[in-house]
Amino acid sequence: MSTSSRKRTDPLPRKPPNVVAIYPGSFDPITNGHLDLIQRGSRMFDTLIVSILRHDTKEPLFSVEERIAMLLEVVHVYPNVEVDSFGGLLVDHATAHSATVLLRGIRAISDYEYELQMALMNRRLRPDIETVFMMANEAYSFISSRLVKEVFGLGGSISGLVPPSVEVRMRQRLSRSILKGA
Repeated sequence: MSTSSRKRTDPLPRKPPNVVAIYPGSFDPITNGHLDLIQRGSRMFDTLIVSILRHDTKEPLFSVEERIAMLLEVVHVYPNVEVDSFGGLLVDHATAHSATVLLRGIRAISDYEYELQMALMNRRLRPDIETVFMMANEAYSFISSRLVKEVFGLGGSISGLVPPSVEVRMRQRLSRSILKGA
């Protein structure tokens, strides 16, 4: 029975014994805002799968393999956090991993409007998968991967915005780009 056809008096389905959540994103690169949500999400769910969207039309700074390596470097301290990648529909990826929750971060009202549309579409496609919105920690509410790349590319400091190992990788990428252009 779908949620739209369920009556208010009908009992809700029971919580699964092991709640698996998917935290999807590009993570190009992973920021301290992402890491904050991963840390908090790891306390809420039995298993949290951080899933990198493979998006062929975008030109990422780092390959999917590089992003997986960066994520593994920083999430290894959370025993219930896994890293994966996917293409196609998020709800299909969630179903393949028996996930019943999609974790999404909200930084501002503009995020909410987009995320609400996605959550409603995902609910239409798979009513048994819930979307949980988590507010960004105020210290990270302005950080986005796009903004980090832009500031870094213009020579600004990204210290404190990304994990130190990610900052090192970004410096290496920039130095390689400079050498190629010389």
